[in-house]
Amino acid sequence: MSEETIPIDYVMEAASGPHFSGLRLDGRLSSPPSSSTSSPAHRYPVSSSFAQADANTPKQPFVIGVSGGTASGKTTVCDMIIQQLHDHRVVLVNQDSFYRGLTAEELERVHEYNFDHPDSFDTEQLVDCIEKLKSGQSYHVPIYDFKTHQRCVDSFRQVNASNVIILEGILVFHDQRVRNLMNMKIFVDTEPDVRLARRIRRDTVERGRDINSVLEQYAKFVKPAFDDFVLPSKKYADVIIPRGGENHVAIDLIVQHIHTKLGQHDLCKIYPNVTVIQSTFQIRGMHTLIRDQDISKHDFVFYSDRLIRLVVEHGLGHLPFTEKQVVTPTASVYTGVDFCKKLCGVSIIRSGESMENALRACCKGIKIGKILIHREGDNGMQLIYQKLPNDISERHVLLLDPVLATGNSANQAIDLLIQKGVPESHIIFLNLISAPEGIHCVCKRFPSLKIVTSEIDAGLNKEYRVIPGMGEFGDRYFGTDD
Repeated sequence: MSEETIPIDYVMEAASGPHFSGLRLDGRLSSPPSSSTSSPAHRYPVSSSFAQADANTPKQPFVIGVSGGTASGKTTVCDMIIQQLHDHRVVLVNQDSFYRGLTAEELERVHEYNFDHPDSFDTEQLVDCIEKLKSGQSYHVPIYDFKTHQRCVDSFRQVNASNVIILEGILVFHDQRVRNLMNMKIFVDTEPDVRLARRIRRDTVERGRDINSVLEQYAKFVKPAFDDFVLPSKKYADVIIPRGGENHVAIDLIVQHIHTKLGQHDLCKIYPNVTVIQSTFQIRGMHTLIRDQDISKHDFVFYSDRLIRLVVEHGLGHLPFTEKQVVTPTASVYTGVDFCKKLCGVSIIRSGESMENALRACCKGIKIGKILIHREGDNGMQLIYQKLPNDISERHVLLLDPVLATGNSANQAIDLLIQKGVPESHIIFLNLISAPEGIHCVCKRFPSLKIVTSEIDAGLNKEYRVIPGMGEFGDRYFGTDD
């Protein structure tokens, strides 16, 4: 065997063993094991450019907005979420920190100042803060003194970029610019009398006010502001938590959802209709093999078929099902599900035809249509052939193409299916690798369609090829690349 050839069994074995990406599970930097013995890893050095690209790409933090009436338990909910997300870096930003300092004239009439009105906050600075944190920068959050009603001039709170950003405040849902920065919006719903009792206790103990001034402010400003601004913003919430911090079930479900989102690619947070199958060392090893330019055609087809089968099986899991009971050989009743009956595949010729065998292996007797789109440049797409089942409008469609690059061919194929009467929500687009540009192109135009892929690559080069990619898939699969 020549020194330039990497054995197939070595690559699979190396991929299934310890994976040194520069980060340990505890978040600390790690180093590959040192050895004086010449090992396969020394004989076959792996390019680090892709790993460096992953490491240098900033991960978008998950931004959670928590709103609700005064003293509704927002801070308690935030604290409970932070405690359960102990394995992630979490930062809490309070909207109260962005109160505007009162002028001398306003201070003279402070009892007539409405602290619960949107204009009492510096929303511009709040937006700037969240944008900076989302981009990976640290931010100097002002410190507001509730006794002097001024910001501290010589001190601030430095907030660093984190995995999760929690923005808490009564009016964080009021401004659309702030809402647009959030990945999840939570409204804490608590009874008004409970909130009033908590407000009295907080303002008298923590903020040095007397009971009469607290009640006067509540009747004059707090309750009207709640009715005019806070309560109407409840409609923007993704999750409403009754009873605040006492609702442990709701908080547990929220934390589970956050854990799921943190494990997803950033594009899956933007487009909930995009699914990347969970990566394992086996999947990563197969990707390593089919992306290798020196792999034989036989091995390329073999490992491509294995990956395609996984993608197809995962795509089938997104189809609707009905409950079904059967009697087992032990005369017992088993309650399961029945597969979707009205189904067909549509391959985008020619690469998409490589996925047909896996679909047939999973769905016995499935009908498969074909679409051929002539590529001319980046966006000069022209449909030149289509053969689809006559009743395709009554079926769920699995659209097959192993590589999603610019998304232009996919969009034209999807347009054709919709013209044939297929509901957009009945289309599941299956591919092995996707470029972010293609995902943006397809999902912005067809938000109800589902995309299932095994990996999302870094992007496209000047020739609109996926990078790092795997070359011309059809030529490599069908042996026409020579």
